[in-house]
Amino acid sequence: MRLTDYLDKGASLGAAAPCLTTEGNSLSYGEVQELSWKVARALERSGVRAGEKVAILSGNDPTAFSCVFGIARAGAVWCPVNPRNEAGENRDLLDLFDCTCLIFQGAFAALVTQIMPWLPKLNTLVCLDDQVPGAASFDHWLAGVPETRCERAPVDDIAMIVGTGGTTGKPKGVMLTGHNLETMSALTLMSYPFPDRPVYLAIAPLTHAAGVLCFPIMALGGEIVIMPSPRLDTFLTLIERHRVTHTFLPPTLIYLLLGHDGLDSADLDSLLCFWYGAAPMSATRLEEAIERIGPVFAQLFGQTEAPMMISTMAPADHFLADGSLARSRLTSAGRPTPLVTVAIMNEQGRLLPAGKRGEIVVRGPLVMAGYYKDTEASEDAARHGWHHTGDIGYLDEDNYLFIVDRAKDMIITGGFNVYSAEIEQALMAHPAVQDCAVIGLPDDKWGERVTAVVQLYPESPATGGEIRRFVRDRVGGVKAPKQVEFWSDLPRSKVGKVLKNDVRTTLLGSGLSAQDRPLHDDEDQ
Repeated sequence: MRLTDYLDKGASLGAAAPCLTTEGNSLSYGEVQELSWKVARALERSGVRAGEKVAILSGNDPTAFSCVFGIARAGAVWCPVNPRNEAGENRDLLDLFDCTCLIFQGAFAALVTQIMPWLPKLNTLVCLDDQVPGAASFDHWLAGVPETRCERAPVDDIAMIVGTGGTTGKPKGVMLTGHNLETMSALTLMSYPFPDRPVYLAIAPLTHAAGVLCFPIMALGGEIVIMPSPRLDTFLTLIERHRVTHTFLPPTLIYLLLGHDGLDSADLDSLLCFWYGAAPMSATRLEEAIERIGPVFAQLFGQTEAPMMISTMAPADHFLADGSLARSRLTSAGRPTPLVTVAIMNEQGRLLPAGKRGEIVVRGPLVMAGYYKDTEASEDAARHGWHHTGDIGYLDEDNYLFIVDRAKDMIITGGFNVYSAEIEQALMAHPAVQDCAVIGLPDDKWGERVTAVVQLYPESPATGGEIRRFVRDRVGGVKAPKQVEFWSDLPRSKVGKVLKNDVRTTLLGSGLSAQDRPLHDDEDQ
């Protein structure tokens, strides 16, 4: 399937049904179809050919998302650009992707003006909602295009190029095919509960997970309610008003939701599937969320290179056969999905048995076509015939996947391997801890010392010694933090992941905290 097929499938179930809704206004499936044909013809008239790259720089907006289907109808490649990126990062991405056309909101006109001199290949600028010098207004750009429909085949089935998160260095361009997204959509539909016409509330950026989750919703003729900004009070109101059945939040926003004054009084009975993912979630907070919001939480694990559905855990899988909570599973990433093969591999390329830890590797039609213009990185990611995720984990006897860390985040202290994710789970069980990050810092005695940076709930005091003892009682002295720092907030990526490189750089640059210097006594180790 092509991206346009999801829209057209939804329209075949009722062209007048609401497709994209924001702030009380809806575009029907038929209206989104008409707009997509016009955008395709306007791209063709602007000289954009099949296989060329068209970027969209916009906040969550139904017109901007409608343009995705126009790009696909023209046979061009959709390049989502995150509006939260710095100007230099967006310049590098647009240059890397060889974009020839940029469709943007007026709010980003200053950014566009700043980066344009460095992008000679970018010859078509279209502003969605304003008059900007050097750019065509959206209405003028569409004016007078032929009424005939435009349907051009994509080149090599490449549907989109997505920049990697950039948390490990310079971003790369992940080439995703129509077949990749078809696989992802099929796995979504077979892994979670859906009514005939679901209602999906998109609060996270449509440039990331929230966007590609729209495709399976459209295949069922469902309504997508788009939030322009991530306000949790509005989020709760919209679930009740639109009888939302599906939504997605990263763990950091779920933690904030659990602390929201309006949560317990909100009517959330319409929810069937509350997806969480993009970063590890505290089992303690997940149990609280299930208790307070309902048995609707559904995990997904994927990455840009194998989008969304490497493994899944449906709402029912959070419970045992007798109806009790399956606490031992709450730290897992669910089971590998039916169209994906998952294995655990050691550094020599040998697959490991159940229970053994190694790198999580993946095969199947979910895996990307490769990195754009980076053969070396593509070959490295596909060594031994498997896609390498960079995550360390294991499969248990019941084939549940447990992710214990990113390979680069493993800490070696006193000759022992310590996985930061395990320590973070222990920290998050403390009632005063809102969020945290665990890293290794250089240490003359231990090689690396386990260091915790903790964000406390407001008016929830805790000391470093208390935190250390709490973790030590749960995971032992070797793994317990030797250094505890308290920060008012943690640096995060555009999708809510804590940026451990930034945490490490800050700590190395600032020296040790005067309040909580590390312990170096053998008794504590």
